[in-house]
Amino acid sequence: MAEYQHSVSLDADKCIGCTSCLRQCPTEAIRIRDGRAKIRAELCIDCGNCIRVCQHKAKQAVFDRLEDIDPKFKWRIVLPAPSLYGQFDELKDVGCLLQALLRCGFDEYYEVARAAEIISECTRRYMRKPDIVFPVISSACPAIVRLIRQRFPELCDNILPILPPVEYASRMAKAEALKLHPELRKDEICTVFISPCPAKTSYAKNGLSATKSSIDYVVSMSDMYFKLLPYIKKAEPGKVRSQSGIAGVNWASSGGESEGLYSDRYLAADGMVNAIQVLDAIEDGKFPHLEFVELNACPGGCVGGAAAVENPYIAKARIHGMRHSLPSNQNYLRLLNQKPDYVPEYVMVDSPIINHAPEVRLSDNLAEAMRMMQRIDEIYKMLPQIDCGSCGAPTCRAFAEDVVKGECQIDDCVVYLRRMVQENPSGKRRPNDGP
Repeated sequence: MAEYQHSVSLDADKCIGCTSCLRQCPTEAIRIRDGRAKIRAELCIDCGNCIRVCQHKAKQAVFDRLEDIDPKFKWRIVLPAPSLYGQFDELKDVGCLLQALLRCGFDEYYEVARAAEIISECTRRYMRKPDIVFPVISSACPAIVRLIRQRFPELCDNILPILPPVEYASRMAKAEALKLHPELRKDEICTVFISPCPAKTSYAKNGLSATKSSIDYVVSMSDMYFKLLPYIKKAEPGKVRSQSGIAGVNWASSGGESEGLYSDRYLAADGMVNAIQVLDAIEDGKFPHLEFVELNACPGGCVGGAAAVENPYIAKARIHGMRHSLPSNQNYLRLLNQKPDYVPEYVMVDSPIINHAPEVRLSDNLAEAMRMMQRIDEIYKMLPQIDCGSCGAPTCRAFAEDVVKGECQIDDCVVYLRRMVQENPSGKRRPNDGP
């Protein structure tokens, strides 16, 4: 199996060893060791929370640059995310933004919002199928999908097995380009996605389950923002027309995807803390009547991504204001004589079930793993159980596991050490004090 390529990196020189990222990581993937943060690759889901909370800019998202695009690509298609539309003040005509993208050196554009409208229709059709597992959980946020695979494997069957809009947009963009420009070869066309978050970069590098992504490059929305500003100011309204409606653009903020299903039996939540609480409740069977669940790792939805520029609530308000200038929906599936629950194969993921991620094992030997688990429980009972983070682990339970793995010593817990000094001034180690 190919190694998972992450899109969140750490600049150790900028890290001062504070616990901001440690406390905010939803998968306990960060430790503070030797005064510096360390990211455990096997636990990281690239949600970008650590980037958002790090005041010292030690956490960074890994994106491509426009300069990195291989010269062999003669036709460059840009895929603007719906959240890009909310980054600019007084953007009354989306066509001005699209015109600016073309002036930045792209040959064509394919709006992800356009693909989102098709995916909404496919989702409505899929939910009419018999014997599907409810509630259906959106697969649009890669960080949420990875979270489910890692922490909630029993909910993998609930994940919508339909391509996310950005993937569908990339495939359709290349297909249209080949049709309109027969002089081009397939390997001469590339797609460049403007992303608000690192998770979608990871998706482009790794794909979804067994489905390989057709996206060639992912650039940062914050970088493109400053490149686009001067061109937008000079753009001519009405010269370039948007091919998407408000139904697709609404995907930029939390609840937008759910609204496109025309059902009131849905739940939409944003932010990792809220998403985990919802997934816990679903696993406990607390939402028996829900049909659809939309979860976004970023606060406010994609408009709150770590690579976005504008405040997510201001961006959401701007997108809401576009309702008066955009049609409700411009894109529909062209299907003849098909059943209401028919979903074309080309929008489905290659594997019908999104499998859970390989678990992080204490040991490959079952007996040894059981022994280590018992030792973790013993050490945990010896700890203060206040989850202060001073030891460099996010919780006392995680610290106990680190001790058993040999990554640290129990004396690294300052509360435990102080208590031992008070109870045992001689400094002699007692038999049950841990390794």
